[in-house]
Amino acid sequence: MKKLFILLAFLMLGTGAQAQGKLHLYNWNNYLADETAKRFEAACKCQIVQSYYGDNEEMLAKLAAGAKGYDLIVPTGNALQSLIRQNALQPLDKKLLPNLKNVNPRLIDTDFDKGNQYSVPYAYTVTLLGYNEQKMKELGIKVDSWAAIFDPAILTKIKGKVTVLDSANELMAAAMKYLGYSINDTDEKKWQEAKDVILKAKPYWAAFNGTSYIKGLTVGDIWLVHGYSNDIYQADEDAKAAGRKFRIRHALPKEGAAMSLDSLVIPKDAPRPDLAHQFINFVLDGKNGAELSNLIGSGSPNKAAIPFINPEIAKNPAIFPDAEASAKLEMLKDLNSKQRRTLNRLWTEIRVR
Repeated sequence: MKKLFILLAFLMLGTGAQAQGKLHLYNWNNYLADETAKRFEAACKCQIVQSYYGDNEEMLAKLAAGAKGYDLIVPTGNALQSLIRQNALQPLDKKLLPNLKNVNPRLIDTDFDKGNQYSVPYAYTVTLLGYNEQKMKELGIKVDSWAAIFDPAILTKIKGKVTVLDSANELMAAAMKYLGYSINDTDEKKWQEAKDVILKAKPYWAAFNGTSYIKGLTVGDIWLVHGYSNDIYQADEDAKAAGRKFRIRHALPKEGAAMSLDSLVIPKDAPRPDLAHQFINFVLDGKNGAELSNLIGSGSPNKAAIPFINPEIAKNPAIFPDAEASAKLEMLKDLNSKQRRTLNRLWTEIRVR
């Protein structure tokens, strides 16, 4: 009898351990609202364990080096392409994702994953312009074009008060749009034109900055940035909290811009694909999906989330562009090794001159 009791107790502990399992999420920093995480943990009787990366290259390199144990990863489109090509992901079981119907049809069936066999859109950002509204008005500068960071005639008025992202992909994409080209055009002659545009503007910039430009905007040291829509939102929130007398505004250039769509994917060797599917379906619920946008000002691909998003965010045309503006947005595609080497060479020339 005693042995039977011990066996039953062991089985009960085993069941409890399964129910109290862990979902390992490899994510961007500050890319899941605390309340969303806590509510999911209560619903699934599990624990979310997050690890973080700073960019897609870091994430891909870690996985390539053999990192395992993740149940969910949140790659951007071009990194998603790479993971699919490496056969590193497992197909989704869409029977477990009834809330998939909430995703905006415009963000389904992208070139990165036709038919969404492996991925579900999670959030997006637009790479655009952020600016100090008061300073731009004082100087009479209209911020509606990439000319604001590339045209020396404009830059002479704001020399030393401008930063651009320290990213070859993003800065070349902006220059390509300014020239009227697709951001995914890989014609080397056009890339050279873009490089020349950047080099003419470079003397007027304060820095290549992909990290601290939020603070620069917030305190008023920087007046214009090439940056991410959610970072610019955060800069405005910080400026308001600090009682600044100016606002930080978004500007979606009339030439168009790059958009980064981050998706939830399940690695082929995920320990808990069951919890991964539960989490994906959970954040596709409208109320749950809205919390990330309200936290960081990201765009949401979840149409059911829109009624629950802060109106100041949901009505911002730079974060939630209309159909006409959306038609001018492009997502960066993955480059082959030859194209990558060419871009790296051009970027080195830009940075050293």
